[in-house]
Amino acid sequence: MMRILIETIDPKNMRYPTVGDYFPDGDTFKIQVADTGNEDYNFLIALHELIESKLCEHRGIKEEDIMKFDIQYEKEREAGLHEISEEPGFDSKAPYRAEHTFANGIEITMASLLDVDYNHYDWVVMNLDVG
Repeated sequence: MMRILIETIDPKNMRYPTVGDYFPDGDTFKIQVADTGNEDYNFLIALHELIESKLCEHRGIKEEDIMKFDIQYEKEREAGLHEISEEPGFDSKAPYRAEHTFANGIEITMASLLDVDYNHYDWVVMNLDVG
């Protein structure tokens, strides 16, 4: 039986600069969300990570490859190669681009159903001080 743990943590305690992360931890699959200070925003991030992680697992995309790509992307962002508003998962080189894009669509739909202003939510997420 799979155990899934979703936890909201201090943004500074993320494994690397990201607002959502997932990884196996013993017999538990963990999803960590950088606390935005807004319960609905935290839920949307967690939902995105849950969907993306399942699709990646199903398609054989390894968590290690995703993390390696994301870390390199953030280094490139610090060097000025990517805008603050660009997400690594949308990059054409991202090994999980299709999975990220699908999860983002579900995230946008759920935001609408929760009466969340997606543009404000996206701005908060992209400007959260993580890692």
